[in-house]
Amino acid sequence: MQPHILRAVVWFALLVAASLPGFCQSNPDLDAYFRQNIGLTEDQISAIRSGQPVAKALTSRTPAEVFLFGAVYIRATPESYFLYATDFDQLRKLPVYLQIGVFSNPPQLSDLKDFSFSKEDIEGLKNCKPGACLIQMPASYIGELQRSINWASPDLDEQVNQLLQKTALQRLLQYQREGDAALGTYDDQSDPTNVAQQFAYILSYHKSLLDHLPDFYHYLLSYPNAKPANVENTFYWARVKFGLKPTLRIVQTVILTGAPTDPVAYAIADKQLYASHYFETALDLSFCVRDTADPKPTGFYLIEILGSEQTGLTGFKGTIIRKVAVDRSVSNIEDTLMTVKNTLEGKR
Repeated sequence: MQPHILRAVVWFALLVAASLPGFCQSNPDLDAYFRQNIGLTEDQISAIRSGQPVAKALTSRTPAEVFLFGAVYIRATPESYFLYATDFDQLRKLPVYLQIGVFSNPPQLSDLKDFSFSKEDIEGLKNCKPGACLIQMPASYIGELQRSINWASPDLDEQVNQLLQKTALQRLLQYQREGDAALGTYDDQSDPTNVAQQFAYILSYHKSLLDHLPDFYHYLLSYPNAKPANVENTFYWARVKFGLKPTLRIVQTVILTGAPTDPVAYAIADKQLYASHYFETALDLSFCVRDTADPKPTGFYLIEILGSEQTGLTGFKGTIIRKVAVDRSVSNIEDTLMTVKNTLEGKR
């Protein structure tokens, strides 16, 4: 299993889709969902049904949160999207991705051979200390970094990156054993961030839809426990273009495959486990919803909601940055949805 391609051009952030009513045995009331939970106009709902992508920013609870919605109707099978969305070769073609590596099962140190800080980041680490660091990391890692690195050595970059790779592998293996408790706390700012608590808070934003997928929701919170039989995991790392500098990320992708009669054919969650910059927490979910209202369905609805907790979005300057970034992201979501639609429908 591999991460889906829509994560490429939007903020690597997301959250759960709100409450799609009627997601049981009856026909899902998509109009009610779009209207009541997302706040779409009748024209926007009509546009989605006619195959036009629609995206918007959702209301956030705090200035640091960002939630984005996108949807489009695609005249293709949900299975075609699944194959497209789990193709790493497709993902690597996108300019936003500088590098991507997929972890073995179990993860190996060799999987991280290209996972490295830039020279700029390494330079910024020299004076790194808890509460004042240019890289997001726990205090324990900051301490080990300062104790074990010879900052005057000619092989400084190699020393730092070897420690980075070793630590990243240890933390990933610990996460696979212990779940969210292993995510730790970012101590790079004066106000520490407990990653597990932030993830649970983001997941709670709109949990109504996942009330209809209770096993999936519970698994996202309780990983590695209570794994449903129809769920698969993969882990990958990426160096991405975002903000003012490249960002390293480690991500878990969780994919639920619905039964042939289920309204949700696929549910895909991309959960950020680590980011070197910007994103304290991020969760992306997408849902392939069957067109059960049509007795002879010709397609499916692709519904996306992206959510994240980010630094630098508060205060006067942060407010300006937030508006520009959100507006750009909404536009990017619409463009990406159209690209996916055209690709799956065989258009060029």
